[in-house]
Amino acid sequence: MVYQRRIQLSTQHPTSTVYVLGTELSLDVCGSAPKDAVAFHVQGTPGVKLYVVHETKSVKLPSSVARWPLAAGTEVLLVMDALSKDVGDEKVRISYFAEAGGVPVGRAMLFLTCVEVSLDADTSRSGTVSRTLLDKAEWLWGPNGHGPILLVNCDRDDPKAETPDNRDTVIRSYADLQDMSQMVLQTRGPRTIFSSYHLLLHVDFGDADKVGVFYGGNSITLEEYKHVLGGSKLSYAVKPSRHQEESIFYVEALAFPDIGFSGLVAFHVTLLESAEKGLLETPIFTDTVVFRVAPWIMTPSTAAPLEVFICSVDGNEDFVAAVGALAEKAKCSLTVCPLLENRQDRWIQDEVEFGYVQAPHKTFPVVFDSPRDGGLKDFPFKSILGPDFGYVARQAPHGTSSLDSFGNLEVSPPVTVRGKEYPLGRILIGSSFPRFGGRRMANAVKAFLYSQKVQAPVELYSDWLRVGHVDEFLSFVPAPDRKGFRLLLASPNACYQLLKEKQEEGFGEAAMFEGLEGMPKLTINEILANEDLRKYNNYAQRCISWNRDKLKRALGLAEPDILDIPQLFGSAADTDADAGAEAFFPDMVNMLVLGKHLGIPKPFGPLVGGQCCLEERVRALLEPLGLTCTFIDDFFSYHINAGEVHCGTNVRRKPFAFKWWHMVP
Repeated sequence: MVYQRRIQLSTQHPTSTVYVLGTELSLDVCGSAPKDAVAFHVQGTPGVKLYVVHETKSVKLPSSVARWPLAAGTEVLLVMDALSKDVGDEKVRISYFAEAGGVPVGRAMLFLTCVEVSLDADTSRSGTVSRTLLDKAEWLWGPNGHGPILLVNCDRDDPKAETPDNRDTVIRSYADLQDMSQMVLQTRGPRTIFSSYHLLLHVDFGDADKVGVFYGGNSITLEEYKHVLGGSKLSYAVKPSRHQEESIFYVEALAFPDIGFSGLVAFHVTLLESAEKGLLETPIFTDTVVFRVAPWIMTPSTAAPLEVFICSVDGNEDFVAAVGALAEKAKCSLTVCPLLENRQDRWIQDEVEFGYVQAPHKTFPVVFDSPRDGGLKDFPFKSILGPDFGYVARQAPHGTSSLDSFGNLEVSPPVTVRGKEYPLGRILIGSSFPRFGGRRMANAVKAFLYSQKVQAPVELYSDWLRVGHVDEFLSFVPAPDRKGFRLLLASPNACYQLLKEKQEEGFGEAAMFEGLEGMPKLTINEILANEDLRKYNNYAQRCISWNRDKLKRALGLAEPDILDIPQLFGSAADTDADAGAEAFFPDMVNMLVLGKHLGIPKPFGPLVGGQCCLEERVRALLEPLGLTCTFIDDFFSYHINAGEVHCGTNVRRKPFAFKWWHMVP
């Protein structure tokens, strides 16, 4: 819709105004008419296009029409398409006539100065700022959408700084500027006009604490860049340069979308007309551009690995070496968090989740710090946050539970569900549903995840487990067919079926936990004869089956998309039925996925023909998909502490090739 402004005229004295390129002026011909006038004639200089709105029809003014009747509602519309060279160099004259007279009974003169005032950004999402005919005040999703994007400037480009860049109001480096989006104010026309008309850049009150704007004027030195907008600064008076028609502002987001913040931020530039002494300036034109803050995006285990993180603690040297060897095979780097920094906290999967932010001009990883705050609580901020590596955290003011750890936070690969596309997958979190009164993820974390919009979360039932994490019963591995992946689910039924097969083949006396000192060597016969264990696993299977059905609906999966991994569970405390379930032997779905290389907890299952029958079954399920299975001994270093390989590792992965703004949430 064209920006239109009403102009009041006078037959007593000439009127002067600024015309802003691309707008429309409505001249109030009736309001300025002398009392006895019944008709008018309007004439403009060559740079002015005039239209008469008469009897609800807009008519381009023909030169043959000398007079128009002064009927109620009659107005003259005015547009210009060329900038003025001098102040007041275009004119419009309106002559008023009485009914019988041929001589005007009054004249109104309007002097016009055409200028350009435009606030622009990367509305087309090409990576550069350009002028556009698109509606800058509307932000649209989708491949044909438009609207510029802001990154939360949550990295720390200056290693000497004590806080992330979004917590200060200074520019410390050119790298800091590169994280920001440009916003360009175009001002063209006679420069002297801006002594009478002023420009104000401003942001809505409710958005001011979500953004920061910096301006360096004509300088290219960092010292000249000043914080001009955001926080307590709601507006900034712009003084157009005599020699430059563009003023370039750099904009950063300070906060991610969350409760009470949709992620949309509007900036405005308003042209103000100077008033007489003692009166306020009058706004005559406003241009608006709306940005969306880029969401934090998780990457699924099927994405290409870039960097593996692991903790070095007392007694896990062999585990670190095994994971390092696997990372080398997968051609990704290994980062070891030393004991001094982890303080004997080995559960790096629970402490952080790696994701990223993306705009057309920049992409960088962002670590999400969980509210669990174990021995690793300082590691993400002190050691991961850095140049082009961002940081975000959420706290749980009412206390945390195990479900706030990020082993309870996963994301599926891309899926299509009943025609609805989720090109960035769907976040999976565990909860107490359907049993009320149990543990749940903190509202602050859940609200943050839901507010990102692009990976619509799915809540599963994980509170039946002692630790309560979704990674204890599911994982995803890449596959060459179908949807490009398989969902792996822990399956007591599949385990009992396997053990029954081996018993019928005559291997009932084959025992578990061979080679593990101090562990009872349970035979297949003993496991199958244990009715209490069978009942407990029937319960565990029902819990997993409930999640299976929900995952099929939420991710659009069919049975061939799911593989059942043999697994048994036991009660965490024999005397407490509410203690929750834990893995009876190392939980094989709790694996490290590095492309086609899988690091799977070694289950120490019954040996049949010198081979672990559990390992052989898993190989038979996964190797036809082109995957390589490496079984890692985590029994005493992780398993007996209620965790496995996945719990003790973390992976930064390659971002999606798909651009999040092309989707429709």
